Order: sequence, then C-alpha cells, then structure tokens
Amino acid sequence: MKEWVGRMQAHELSQRFEWLDRLLAQSRQWWQVRPFHHRDYCWAQIHPDLCQALDALEEAELHRLQGDIAAASRWLSPWLEGVEELQRLSVLPRLTARQLSPPERLDHGIPGRKWQQILAFAGCIGNGSGPLLEWCAGKGHLGRLISSVQRRPVTSLEWQAQLCRKGEALADRRGVSMRFVHCDAFSEQAGQWVRRGEHAVALHACGDLHTTLMRHWRANQGASLTISPCCYHVIRTDDFVPMSQAGEVARVKLAREDLHLPLQETVTAGAGVRRLRERELHWRMAFDELQRELRGQDRYLPVPNVRKGLLKEGFPAFASWAAARKRLDLLGEVDEEKWLALGWQRLQRVRRMELVTHVFRRPLELWLVLDRALYLQEGGARVQLGEFCDREITPRNILITAER
Repeated sequence: MKEWVGRMQAHELSQRFEWLDRLLAQSRQWWQVRPFHHRDYCWAQIHPDLCQALDALEEAELHRLQGDIAAASRWLSPWLEGVEELQRLSVLPRLTARQLSPPERLDHGIPGRKWQQILAFAGCIGNGSGPLLEWCAGKGHLGRLISSVQRRPVTSLEWQAQLCRKGEALADRRGVSMRFVHCDAFSEQAGQWVRRGEHAVALHACGDLHTTLMRHWRANQGASLTISPCCYHVIRTDDFVPMSQAGEVARVKLAREDLHLPLQETVTAGAGVRRLRERELHWRMAFDELQRELRGQDRYLPVPNVRKGLLKEGFPAFASWAAARKRLDLLGEVDEEKWLALGWQRLQRVRRMELVTHVFRRPLELWLVLDRALYLQEGGARVQLGEFCDREITPRNILITAER
C-alpha cells in the first residue's frame, strides 16, 4: 500500500484507523481469545482444516513462522480473510533520525540495547534550546543525553526518590542542566510541570503513564510532544476506554486482557532467560492439567507470578507452590512424568494457537496508537507516526510526535 510509505496527512490517520478497525472487528474470532485457557483449538468446530494444518507443522517450520509475521500471514491467508491487508496497514515509515555524538562514556552503566533505544529516540527530537520535560524519567538517561547534546535545560519527573538522587548525581558529574522533580505522575501536582509552549518527552512510559502525559499536554497547550507508548495493559480502570472520538465509536471493543496481545513479542531476552520462560510456560500448562483433575472442573485457573528461583527447584516444588496459592490439596506425591507430558502437549497446542493470534499483534498495537494520535489531532495538534528504531532493538518502536 504505497500511500502509507511517507508521512501521513491528518485525514490519513483517521482513514487508516477506520480500515484497521473494520478488519480487526471482522477477524475478532481469531485474536480475541486466550490460547492458554483452552485445551483444544478455539476454532476446532468451525475450522477443522486449519487445526489439522497447525497440528501438521514441524517444529522448525513453526519456529520460522513465529519469527516472520509476513510469512505467517501468507501461510494463514487461506483461512484468515484480510490478514495480509492488515499487515500492509501496519507498516509505518522509518523516521529520519540525526546521528548524535554524545560525550564519551555518557552511556556508562546503561545496558547496550537500552542505550541504542535512547540514542534512536533522542535522534528523532529536533534541535531546540527551550526547556524540556522528561516524563517518568528514572535516572534521567534520556534527559541527560538531550541536555548534553542540545545544551538545553531538562526537568526530569520521577516518582522514586532513590532514582532522583542517582539521576542528580549523574547530571552533576556531567555538568548538564537538569533538575529532578520527585513527583507521582498520577498526582495533581504532576500536571503543573507540563507547561504551555514547552516540549515533553516520554520513552516507554507504561500505559496510563503516557496517556496521562498526553492529557496534560493537550489541556495545557504544550508546544511539542514526543512519546513511545508501551505496556498498553497497565491501566488504572477495569475496562479499556478509548481516548479519541473515533475510538469511542469504533467497531472494535477491547477488554483489559486484549491489551496484552501487542506485548507478546520479545526480542531482547538472552538465551538463558528464554529457556527459563519456556520452562515456566511448560510448568504452568502442566499444573493447569493437574488442577483441572484436582478440582473436577475443566476450566483454566490463573496462577500468580512466580519467583524465578522456584523454576530451578523442579516441577513438584512448583506444583506445591501453585497449589498452596490456590488452596488446593495435591493428595500425595506429584506424578511429575505424567503431568509434564500433558503440559508439553498443551504447550505445543498453545504455541500453534498463538501463531494465529500473533499475526494480529502489530495491527492491534497500531489501532491503539492511532487512537492516541487522533486524540492529539482532535486537540489541534499536527501529528506524525513512525518507527524510531529496528524491532530487533525493541518491538515497542513506534514514535508519536505532536506539535502545535
């Protein structure tokens, strides 16, 4: 779709939102599901041929398709109408970023991939000399880079006092013009720091943290806004509420759980972390089989987050911990071999169901981002969307820029 390659005009934001909304609503049966809740394919009765094709996938081919959404969409297109068009609609232009020359060792103590994200994000911020607000700043790594390169004053708002103190020490060491404000971003006082005519930035502020900044910026007549949304599910309400007028009348209606889907892609974890995550999923599926027998109910039972050290103590220890959390009696020794075998079968089926749901991750994320962009546009801002870095650096690589 060639018309989406360059910078989108105002009417194109709303048009793309409408197209995405229509296609996502038509295909909700494929993505508005919870694969790990089910023992069988969610679509077994209506699409048995797809289920057979998924079962026939060799592990190597499944792994290849999981890592190549375009190929997965082509493979699934005989069954999923409109899936390839959704992928085309999800393509965003790569923003032109300036190559920055930060002072030597400014990246000291910052993980390499995180530093790459900061560099790419900062490179998309135009030169300026006026005050800049860094929202949810942490230790102020982003603000310190911007202040160092652009020689502009930065106010870094952060709710953890310890991070403020560490950020102040780092800024003093570098001699940059930074002020740290110890403040809860959700407090009434936070809005006073989003000032008329100034620039505000937020790199990966989670959920309601970045939408709160957007509301303050629009209400307070900020001049420029640069944000990269993250963790859409981190909201303070039980139900998702769209920000824009277009979102309010959209066909797609989202539950809070739906907001997890765009985040089900990680490219930054090391091999050890990935193996531990795979083990946890395997054991959770094994325990789910066990708890269904114990309770005599063929229904999924959510288990809370687990201490990672427990994953090194064996499945019986994990099962005992999970049973205690759910107040279940294991009725004797756990048959590890039996339940792990059943859990492995469940995990393989979940992986194949996720191959279907995951081709909708980026389209749904862009639907959410466009809802935010249209909210800013409805408030009188000029808005641009694009990718500020490669997905290998972070899958959360969408940038929203707004100007008065």
